[in-house]
Amino acid sequence: MMRLKFPKRYLIVILTFISTCVCYIERVGFSIAYTVAADAAGVNQSSKGMILSTFYYGYACSQVPGGWAAQKLGGRRVLLLSFVLWSSTCFLVPLDPNRVGVLVVARLLVGVAQGFIFPSIHTVLAQWVPPHERSRSVSLTTSGMYLGAAMGMLLLPSLVKFKGPQSVFLAEAALGVLWSLLWFEYASDPPRSEHLKAAAAGFGESLLPIKAGQKTKIENGGITIRTAKIPWKRIIVSLPIWAIVVNNFTFHYALYVLMNWLPTYFEQGLQLSLQEMGSSKMLPYLNMFVFSNIGGVVADHLITKRILSVTRTRKFLNTVGFVVASLALIALPTFRTSIGAVFCSSVALGFLALGRAGFAVNHMDIAPRYAGIVMGVSNTAGTLAGIIGVDLTGRLLEAAKTSYSDLLSPESWRAVFGIPGLLCIFSSFIFLLFSTGERIFD
Repeated sequence: MMRLKFPKRYLIVILTFISTCVCYIERVGFSIAYTVAADAAGVNQSSKGMILSTFYYGYACSQVPGGWAAQKLGGRRVLLLSFVLWSSTCFLVPLDPNRVGVLVVARLLVGVAQGFIFPSIHTVLAQWVPPHERSRSVSLTTSGMYLGAAMGMLLLPSLVKFKGPQSVFLAEAALGVLWSLLWFEYASDPPRSEHLKAAAAGFGESLLPIKAGQKTKIENGGITIRTAKIPWKRIIVSLPIWAIVVNNFTFHYALYVLMNWLPTYFEQGLQLSLQEMGSSKMLPYLNMFVFSNIGGVVADHLITKRILSVTRTRKFLNTVGFVVASLALIALPTFRTSIGAVFCSSVALGFLALGRAGFAVNHMDIAPRYAGIVMGVSNTAGTLAGIIGVDLTGRLLEAAKTSYSDLLSPESWRAVFGIPGLLCIFSSFIFLLFSTGERIFD
């Protein structure tokens, strides 16, 4: 009887939350395992940056196709396929820093497979979740990323120490397969019943994949012919969509630089051992998990209680998040102790996550039917940020090493954290100027 009282959409949201959690355990796991293996093999910072950024090339290529596939085939199927693909790759590939070709192909494959995940999730959530629950549902789902990163940072260095870097790949593949079985068993499309209110509000059955020319009843009892044509041109020239794209770029630039290079900053910039830092190294990600959910709950509260309009709510949270994060990022190299660096990176990542209740839910406000596609477009920008940021950071550090002979001086790291800091200020202005919370695509 308990299953009847628990709405199906909550189960869907919980499963999507676990999926993002598992994906980020995989990403953090690779950077931890590869860093250990590469340092042991004497690989330089620039080459490390190249391998760490390879994933994002694959990830960038599959964002828009992912949105398209989720729109045509249904997010539920595409999400399952993606998990099966990347889990198999992790299981089959050996981690050998000297076999660069094999690693590059493997990371590209995992990137391509994971690129389908977020467009699919947004398509699934737009189908299942009513507008007044959207902020907290999307925030909970995406906060899985940070919980996954925190768990990865806490547990995987020990796994590497006792079982070796390869064991991380096998553990990740096992998690991927487990999740796939749960999704296959429990996920479904929303019931195709006459939910007229749901259709009018822009969620539910009306957003399921449609066959071209399918007839659909609408609220006034008339019949319309709806075709599955995607308004690409309107999407590409829309300023509110560009506001989301710019903020997604900045968010991911900061996140990916910190996620991939914070271990190096702790070990070579501050000479701290990740092993000995214990649980403090996971605090920045734990903070993201907490603040992401605070942002979602606050946004839904402001909107449901009519304290602020949807547009003002999105702008308010986005601006607060990004401006505070920019100050923390710019201040980060000044802190020379473990506590200071962890505190500063926690504030930066926590407030960036708060900002997601602004730009990251905005896809569903302005284009609920095309949420997966718009997510794909904006996530492509976010992924390009990963490629540029992770690779550029490797080059900046290689240059700093030449100038200062090591990476101990705060000056070596000033540009690394200053660039995302300045991008945050720029992006928050763009969002203030051009974003809207109104539905602009039917």
